[in-house]
Amino acid sequence: MIYLQLLWVFVKIGVLGFGGGYAMLSLIEHEVVDNYGWMTTTDFADMVAISQMTPGPISINMATYVGYTTGGFFGSLLASFAICLPSLVMVYLIIRLFMEKKTSSLLGNLLKGLKPAIAGLIFAAGLSMMNTQNFVEIGKGENNISIVICVLAFVTSYFFKANPILLLVLSGVVGYFVY
Repeated sequence: MIYLQLLWVFVKIGVLGFGGGYAMLSLIEHEVVDNYGWMTTTDFADMVAISQMTPGPISINMATYVGYTTGGFFGSLLASFAICLPSLVMVYLIIRLFMEKKTSSLLGNLLKGLKPAIAGLIFAAGLSMMNTQNFVEIGKGENNISIVICVLAFVTSYFFKANPILLLVLSGVVGYFVY
């Protein structure tokens, strides 16, 4: 039964998860934490951190991790395959459609309409990660450093185009010494 649930959940996420892995975070959290209770919010936050550190797309890493923790080795293979399957089918169909309808304005407008939805999903994923597991209580001395690290990382990344890997390493070093 767990294998059918894994297949259903990750195929559904693969179908609805436009915008890449970060846009899928809120969908994965809703299914894995809220609907099925396969892990806690804290476990989910840890899974996101591990998935970001390992090579490969975050959504596939997360599917593999959830599949392994709920269904063992076969569960990890099934969840990884299930999250990729809709994309493979859609890419195949879209390529065929583009070849037939290269100049269609309807198709162009449809793709333009997806952009705001993708931005919203990424924003929702960012908001869902702003919880007490990732940011400790504000106003308690050294605990404000989480907010300072977040703001400084954003500012240096967005405005000064700092190397994200360097920002992660520096944030980890600061966090190690503070906490």
